[in-house]
Amino acid sequence: FVSLSARPLGYKGMVTTLQLEPFYPDLQDERFASELAVVHSRYSTNTFPSWRLAQPLRMLAHNGEINTVNGNRNWMRARQSQLESELIGDIRPLLPICTDGASDSASFDEVLELLTLTGRSLPHAIMMMVPEAYEKQVGLDPDLRAFYDYHAIQMEPWDGPAALIFTDGTLVGATLDRNGLRPGRWTETTDGLVVIGSETGVLDFEPERIKRRGRLRPGRMFLVDTAQRRIIEDDEIKRDLATMQPWQEWLDAGRVRLAELPEREHIVHPIASITRRQRTFGYTEEEVRILLTPMGQKGAEPLGAMGSDTPVAVLSDRPRLLFDYFTQQFAQVTNPPLDSIREEVVTSLSLGIGPERNLLDWGPSHTRTVTLDFPVIDNDELAKIQHIDTAVPGRSSVTIRGLYRVEAGHKGMQKRIAQMCSEVDQAIEDGAEYIVLSDRDSNKDLAPIPSLLMVAAIHHHLIRRETRMKVGLVVEAGDVREVHHVATLLGYGASAVNPYLAMETVEYLVRAGYITGVSPEKAVKNLIYALGKGVLKIMSKMGISTVSSYAGAQVFEAVGLSQEFVDAYFTGTETKLGGVGLDVIAAENRARHAYAYPEDEAERAHERLWTGGEYQWRRDGSPHLFNPETVFRLQHSTRTRRYDVFREYTKLVDDQASELKTLRGLFRLRTGVRRPVPIDEVEPVSAIVKRFSTGAMSYGSISKEAHETLAIAMNRIGGKSNTGEGGEDVDRLLDPERRSAIKQVASGRFGVTSLYLTEADDIQIKLAQGAKPGEGGQLPPTKVYPWVARTRHATAGVGLISPPPHHDI
Repeated sequence: FVSLSARPLGYKGMVTTLQLEPFYPDLQDERFASELAVVHSRYSTNTFPSWRLAQPLRMLAHNGEINTVNGNRNWMRARQSQLESELIGDIRPLLPICTDGASDSASFDEVLELLTLTGRSLPHAIMMMVPEAYEKQVGLDPDLRAFYDYHAIQMEPWDGPAALIFTDGTLVGATLDRNGLRPGRWTETTDGLVVIGSETGVLDFEPERIKRRGRLRPGRMFLVDTAQRRIIEDDEIKRDLATMQPWQEWLDAGRVRLAELPEREHIVHPIASITRRQRTFGYTEEEVRILLTPMGQKGAEPLGAMGSDTPVAVLSDRPRLLFDYFTQQFAQVTNPPLDSIREEVVTSLSLGIGPERNLLDWGPSHTRTVTLDFPVIDNDELAKIQHIDTAVPGRSSVTIRGLYRVEAGHKGMQKRIAQMCSEVDQAIEDGAEYIVLSDRDSNKDLAPIPSLLMVAAIHHHLIRRETRMKVGLVVEAGDVREVHHVATLLGYGASAVNPYLAMETVEYLVRAGYITGVSPEKAVKNLIYALGKGVLKIMSKMGISTVSSYAGAQVFEAVGLSQEFVDAYFTGTETKLGGVGLDVIAAENRARHAYAYPEDEAERAHERLWTGGEYQWRRDGSPHLFNPETVFRLQHSTRTRRYDVFREYTKLVDDQASELKTLRGLFRLRTGVRRPVPIDEVEPVSAIVKRFSTGAMSYGSISKEAHETLAIAMNRIGGKSNTGEGGEDVDRLLDPERRSAIKQVASGRFGVTSLYLTEADDIQIKLAQGAKPGEGGQLPPTKVYPWVARTRHATAGVGLISPPPHHDI
């Protein structure tokens, strides 16, 4: 066995379920008896079987994924210097609490065990680590809400789809994640046996033996006390914990709501100042027009169709922001994304900033925090934090500038980051509880360090020093103007983001008449709302419900950054390809700075900002794979049926791909390494093409002509085309020449009818849309033409959104 506990025994084997009992003789002995048994049978989904990833089975068996585990581990490491407990004594031999390289289940188990060994009951620890979605519950008991609010200050939720079985040898219980994304069924028999499993019918019982049965529910705990020989109901568990301590009294003693702090004077900046700083941070006319104007006007993130055909950041010959080198991971395999619209009740964008005390203790001193309703704050709210000492005596905030001498290049940037780390250390030693990292006040000689680099460097420095929990990190960033920018800053440790220049820009757009019908104050509120809601959508793609769990979770992958650079400043981030380092990041920064401060001011007299061209092709903008030259040849070749012109089109695209526009364009076929296979030994072309299958692009996302052409081509060669999620017109459905063989059923069920399904050769069910941007599969209103709406059984001109998951599967 694999347990040294005096209460539960653990048995493990890299065997099938039926092989476990023959492998351990004592499990075959009829004299061997136990009051409880927890069994976990694991099969590999996205990892290879290994002992290292086996379930811990010390206090926990877990089915699912903890999506925030990287952040949870980082926060636990940061807490280690503060951990003290009279019950354990010297805690140093137990460090690190979370074993390096262990599974998410093992890390959860280690923290759960620590909490129970230091005085918390097992239900208390579970409700602290996996709280229910209490934030938006109406009618929740105030004492229970205070319990959750208090513990939210002590620890971020371990978030993700999970069914948990936990035991200390006497108590045994089960619960689900806050969204109930993993199943659990229970049965109680008349003779006192309780069975809980992922499915009903794990054991067969005669109907007359069943006393009651049910299913686990999110936020509800099922608990059995074998010593008292009874089931402890969820209400009793929560009532006992809610009244255990004066949680609300402790909250009132220390917690401060940002909205309740005294208002600060609002400062309006002149257009010349705004323009100079926009140039410094690489703003383009396109970003102002396409991104900021709609967000300030409508309070919604702008929509765009299709992907980007411009070079990725590392291959671009234009200076790109550091944000562009990161891409968020997405929920995959058995890990469903959330529906941020229909499941909004289980999500939360509120969080607290400030110091956290010893996790193993509790009391009123643990509530010295400022709570925010949104992770994005305006300039006046930032001023409240910077001057918190005047409103709440005894609390202090320090602002540290991220500016370096631009002529010193990457060495100057590196030196300044090291100095900032030392300044933060000194501020913490002097008692600061709130650190504001700012890139304001740049000038001709001093350039701003990229805000993401500042935040990640300081965050990981403090984690290594084990002082991260002593302060809240707020970033005052001029380079932030997209949802992705806010998400990366939060993901790498910021507690709140102030995109001051984006806000000053939308204020100017109102005053200049580009945004109409709203006041400057309302435009700023709209921008904040759009950025916050955008972060919620991004979190949902990873199956994360709360921004407090998302903060520091690092659910990103670097594309085109060197391992050395990532290890130094973005520790723990995956960078499969390698790439550039601090020297290139500093060079791109210098290029933006030179544009803002040219040697000859007359050079920039003809343009206010760079044109852009990242989203739409412009002659002086970023290069695109699909530009007027390639699009003309494609259209001309198809209209005139000129194959020679089509070959010109494909050559142009292939040549551009190899000219550092795509990663795949960098690959070359290795020839001459192996002896070629004789052509008469391989299948003929006519047989190979029968296995061709088109991508599932829906009618509506692409035109009728394109959709039908793909179907006709596949039908003629014996391959299969896919309808995508937009349905299929009846006249095509019944036409052998134009029909698609594969009918897709997506979560929106657009165009899905009994006739549609019966006419399918294959039915493809798209279980989740975690890899897609936006809100699952989305067709903007401008693309829902009457003929598209008719096929989808929808209304013309009304946007269509498929939920990320199916709600009935």
